[in-house]
Amino acid sequence: MHYDLAVIGSGGGAFAAAIAARGKGKSVVMIERDTVGGTCVNVGCVPSKALLAAAEARHVALDQRFPGIATSADPVDGAALIGGKDALVEGLRAEKYVDLAAEYGWEILPGEARFTEGPALEVDRRDGSRTRIEAEHYLIATGSTPRAHDLDGTDRVDYLTSTTAMEQTDLPTSLVVVGGGYVGLEQAQLFAHLGVEVAVVGRFAPHTEPELSAILADVFRDDGITVIAERATSVDTDDTDAGGVAVTTDTGQRVSGQRLLLATGRHPVTAGLNLDAVGVKTGSRGEIVVDEHLRTHNSRIWAAGDVTGHPQYVYVAGAHGAVVADNAFDNADRTLDYHHLPAVTFTTPSLASAGLTDAAAVEQGYDCDCRVLPLEYVPRALVNRDTRGAIKLVAERETGRLLGAHVLAAGAGDVIATAVYALANHMTVHDMADLWCPYLTMAEGLKLAAQTYTRDVTKLSCCAS
Repeated sequence: MHYDLAVIGSGGGAFAAAIAARGKGKSVVMIERDTVGGTCVNVGCVPSKALLAAAEARHVALDQRFPGIATSADPVDGAALIGGKDALVEGLRAEKYVDLAAEYGWEILPGEARFTEGPALEVDRRDGSRTRIEAEHYLIATGSTPRAHDLDGTDRVDYLTSTTAMEQTDLPTSLVVVGGGYVGLEQAQLFAHLGVEVAVVGRFAPHTEPELSAILADVFRDDGITVIAERATSVDTDDTDAGGVAVTTDTGQRVSGQRLLLATGRHPVTAGLNLDAVGVKTGSRGEIVVDEHLRTHNSRIWAAGDVTGHPQYVYVAGAHGAVVADNAFDNADRTLDYHHLPAVTFTTPSLASAGLTDAAAVEQGYDCDCRVLPLEYVPRALVNRDTRGAIKLVAERETGRLLGAHVLAAGAGDVIATAVYALANHMTVHDMADLWCPYLTMAEGLKLAAQTYTRDVTKLSCCAS
């Protein structure tokens, strides 16, 4: 079996490359050892955000901020909740992956692929047969999986991962989440808003501007979530709660819960690929080493998405896939610019960023001028009756050029898109301050934050530009 492109994996990066290759008239085959669709649609973005939206609907019903409006919420029907999530996932998997591959005209082979000299692929198919595949180019797009945990005691207790946590039809009464990154924070608030007693252990939002992470930690506490910003060192069974678990921190603090969720990162999936046989090298974190064009040490083998060690976002994987197709078949020498890459944590309020943090800018040698605008000065937040949050801009002092934007607010992921365009076009905060912006939008907060460089926005009328 010979093809122009053979793809290992079937997630966002794999599909982007396959679609681009088919658009060039190239033949494609895809090998998937698990479920078609990869992380995002099956166990990542889609199911987690669907459950977060459901949990937020319940939370709003219980914490109504508007006078004259009375709402309530019944206990959660876990089976119905997970069933609805599963139905959404199955529908999107069929429409956006399985059916799409058929429409574009490439085959998805269910089975385990490994490289052999040539390079070529040997595929052990689920029906028990073995197939040899040869291709002009190969793409490794196998993604990542929840990282194996090195905490003392994890081999002796039952724990959840970010994947298995979203399969629970019976909610625990209490949950300890180890990990304060975006996955841990989203999962912690998800379960808290569903009525579970939750504690978070670990560095809280470690890559976030400190002014914003402090506000979000207070929000978590207001939601009844215990925040322990210490490193977890061990886990064991909890003698005071049969079947429960206890986490001990580096200061000796101990926190217990009925269930344990470990959310301390993800690692690239490369096991079983036999990379040594074709000269593909991996790095210290297990990632496949690629050059700026996403080519491995073997000139006919490429990699895309989480497996490369680049930022683990599906839109990065998708961009990688398109770049690989162009570089492999058109010798385009395309590269990607990550300096304005956005990131979003879908908590409530949500947390979004693009560009450099204050500390990263200083580390790179910039003389920074930073401003923080509390949401109490953003009219949209006032009418929402929720001013928990802030907007921080990082600018170069001499030129005013925007270096980074960081938003903690409702809809922060939508707001940050405006900052991405500003960063991509090397705009200054003075440019941003003078642009049109619709009134009573959260995005207006970016303009107001930019205006703080030249005026006192606390003394503006609510509609002043």
